[in-house]
Amino acid sequence: MEQRIKVYVAATAVFNEDGIMIPTSLVWEDGHRYEIDKVTDIRQAAAMKAGGQGDRYTIWVNGKPTYLFFERSTYKTGNVLGRWFVERRM
Repeated sequence: MEQRIKVYVAATAVFNEDGIMIPTSLVWEDGHRYEIDKVTDIRQAAAMKAGGQGDRYTIWVNGKPTYLFFERSTYKTGNVLGRWFVERRM
């Protein structure tokens, strides 16, 4: 079975008129920024390969689908809403 690890990434997102957070780009470990072509699904789901859970976004980058997760903060107050992560091969 292929091993994966959770990698936290910087991401840019917007909120649409319904208040839904939509990621528009992400910055990989090497500093390269990737524009997200489209988001085709958003659901709560576990990161089965790397562990953890959150809102799983099915995103398309350079014509290929992948998952981007938003792990919500457990803090009830403050401005830390959560963190973005992807599953990366080891």
